[in-house]
Amino acid sequence: MKFFYLLQLVFLLQGFNLYSQLKLKDGDILFQSSNSSQSKAVEIATNSPYSHCGIVFFENGQGYVYEAVQPVGKRKLEDWIASGIDGKYEVKRLKDTSMLTPENLKIMKSYAASHFGKNYDGCLNWSDKEMYCSELVWKVYNEKLGIKLAKLLPLRDFNIDAIEVRRIMQKRYGNNIPYDEPMIAPSQLYNSELLESPY
Repeated sequence: MKFFYLLQLVFLLQGFNLYSQLKLKDGDILFQSSNSSQSKAVEIATNSPYSHCGIVFFENGQGYVYEAVQPVGKRKLEDWIASGIDGKYEVKRLKDTSMLTPENLKIMKSYAASHFGKNYDGCLNWSDKEMYCSELVWKVYNEKLGIKLAKLLPLRDFNIDAIEVRRIMQKRYGNNIPYDEPMIAPSQLYNSELLESPY
């Protein structure tokens, strides 16, 4: 028993919660925040404590988070968790898991991996040429399962008047701000009526 607690302590010190890994399942969506200026702008614009998300897939018992960063790729679950503020994250899972069959999960995983190596889309365009985090998650579920986790919204519908948000927008777009570009934010996925917190 003492050995188990010692082992658990070691994992926790590494920013990795063993219990959570054992409870996670393929297809789960993880949410976290970071200290970057863009992260803060995203949180303000979307009225959310989370600015980043990814999808969990297991390989030989090891959890990986498939995510759109620079470049799009995957990270070991423990590394992904440790990269967030204080190692905090939240999990969401499809309420109706009947479609998350082994075959469908394989297809979802393959589709997500097909975007590996693409550049992160800092301008949040909806094309597949580049990819941002919540776009990858949304498209995995939509393109492969036909599930729209949330409704796309134009940029103008977000809280874009805050100074921090305007500063990022000016840097990314200059004077050509795409107010009508369809977008999906981590907050929309987090609040999706099709998802739930599994524990």
